[in-house]
Amino acid sequence: MSFLFVALGGAIGAMGRYAISLIPNRTEFPILTLITNIAGAVLIGFIASIAADNNNLSSNAVLFWKTGVCGGFTTFSTFSLEAYTLFENKAYLQGGIYVALSVVFCLAGIYLGRKLAMMIRF
Repeated sequence: MSFLFVALGGAIGAMGRYAISLIPNRTEFPILTLITNIAGAVLIGFIASIAADNNNLSSNAVLFWKTGVCGGFTTFSTFSLEAYTLFENKAYLQGGIYVALSVVFCLAGIYLGRKLAMMIRF
């Protein structure tokens, strides 16, 4: 049953992300992605705080909002929450390493994926 809550939330999050991408944008700067990531970070921070302070919130509701909606909207929100939690828990070295590795290896992953795609083009 929990998979259903995640799937429904993910569909809603993905539709929200797509809706934001339809806003007319006249700049090369990825402002809409930035707005999406910031909104997702605010939303997941709000949800995580509510979930931590409210024992009446069901685990399915948390899955729907955090994993589903926020995950479908942007996984950057999850990354941000995890990094923030490490820093909040004074795990500064781990937090810094996590942020640095995430950025470096994800950029490297994009590079690798593009190179692989070029290798298999017909």
